[in-house]
Amino acid sequence: QVQLVESGGGLVQAGDSLTLSCAASGRTFTMYAMGWFRQAPGKEREFVAAISRLGSTTDYTDSVKGRFTISRVNAKNTVYLQINSLKPEETAVYYCAAHKEPYSWSNHRESADFGSWGQGTQVTVSS
Repeated sequence: QVQLVESGGGLVQAGDSLTLSCAASGRTFTMYAMGWFRQAPGKEREFVAAISRLGSTTDYTDSVKGRFTISRVNAKNTVYLQINSLKPEETAVYYCAAHKEPYSWSNHRESADFGSWGQGTQVTVSS
């Protein structure tokens, strides 16, 4: 199991940028693809972005392409989500997660395929 702690959320204005960080514990970080998900009030958790275990492959939900960038520094056991041009409707709790299967990229958009989750970090975007 990988233990995850997110940070970097906050209250920002529309159009602002943020960088979310997710620090992982354990020596197995490089075995797992990582993902970012978000959950807005009254809505289901949704996929935002994912990155393969060595960082060579990334994927994004359509609504964030060109504005969000997922990256990881395996030497620091950390995954990042750079968010630009934030919109009020992107107000949500943002979660990072580790894929439940080592060396796997399958179903990387499905929250059910992620086995370890952080506690989340709140991002609030005012208009």
